[in-house]
Amino acid sequence: MIRRSSLLSAPVRLTALLLVLVFAATGCHRGDKKKDADEGAPVEQLFEKSHTLMEGGNWSGAENSFKRLIAQYPYGPYTEQAMIESAYAQYKAGKNDDAVSSIDRFIRTYPTHRNIAYMYYLRGLANGNRDTVFLRRVWSLDPSRRDLSTPRQAYADFNIVADRYPNSRYAADARQRMVILRDIFAQHELDDGLYYARRGAWVSAAGRANYLLETYPQSAFQYDAVALLGEAYTHLGNKTLADDARRVLELNQPEHPWLAGNWPKYPWMIRKLNPFAGEKSVATGQSNATMGK
Repeated sequence: MIRRSSLLSAPVRLTALLLVLVFAATGCHRGDKKKDADEGAPVEQLFEKSHTLMEGGNWSGAENSFKRLIAQYPYGPYTEQAMIESAYAQYKAGKNDDAVSSIDRFIRTYPTHRNIAYMYYLRGLANGNRDTVFLRRVWSLDPSRRDLSTPRQAYADFNIVADRYPNSRYAADARQRMVILRDIFAQHELDDGLYYARRGAWVSAAGRANYLLETYPQSAFQYDAVALLGEAYTHLGNKTLADDARRVLELNQPEHPWLAGNWPKYPWMIRKLNPFAGEKSVATGQSNATMGK
């Protein structure tokens, strides 16, 4: 009985051993094939592959491919360009935090690079979009009504481009974006002032309006700030300053609705109870879903 059992188990053991060897060989072959896909490829070939992925809109694939190039070839002109392209791919993929980190690393490593103006410009774009992509698309959040720390950093980035590199191809667009951001900052101050006005805190409302006029002169909301001053001074009983505000509006923006008693218009209270409705800006009277486009 013992001898027969040994004879029967020998083929079973042999078959099991063969299966183990086959699976091990297959697994090693597949792993090596995947691992060695770009291993040792020339830097030019890796860069061309990465760039082709980016041109096709495969931002994540391009980012990973550029990172593979950088890991294999940590120095050289192709590596420098790959770092730039990788940051751009991250920005296009909506990975704004990653893009800012990559750009900061590039600026520290190559502070005098010939494309440094572009990197500051790209950092401005990424900073301007940080913490906003999801919120603006899903909740229709007006950028003036959120935390402004990253937009202010974007403004600083664009200012570097305009100030240090005024002759670069990005300077003109950087200046235009600074104007847009200044209007966002000004609207933020105006909305705060109108918040105080709605609650009868007229001194605080006037303070916000004055701060807007002093800090963001010639913004798109400067005459709204004047109107808020007129409204605040009227309620504070300061007829002289209220009349001054009215005269400024009559001379510079005679069609302003405050002169006809139709400003500001606060949103209908029931609307504020709907979490899926884009919050209406008192400053503009527009839905933030429209303003965010």
